[in-house]
Amino acid sequence: MELPKFILGDNTDLPNAIFIIHTEYPRFIINLEDDEVEWFEDFTKEDEKELESEAESLIEAATAFYDREVSRYED
Repeated sequence: MELPKFILGDNTDLPNAIFIIHTEYPRFIINLEDDEVEWFEDFTKEDEKELESEAESLIEAATAFYDREVSRYED
């Protein structure tokens, strides 16, 4: 089974949090409530430089995924 690129998650201990899990490299969880990102990868200094430009794009894609999912629930 192939995992989807993004997964929507929640947790009753954090009722206002909206988590999006990115399952491909670089893997991360973003909390859309406060835009806090937790990376699952360990990055070198070189990786961090490269990631700076990619991270913004990935976060925008995660937000777009959430908006799409919510619109589907509303239909």
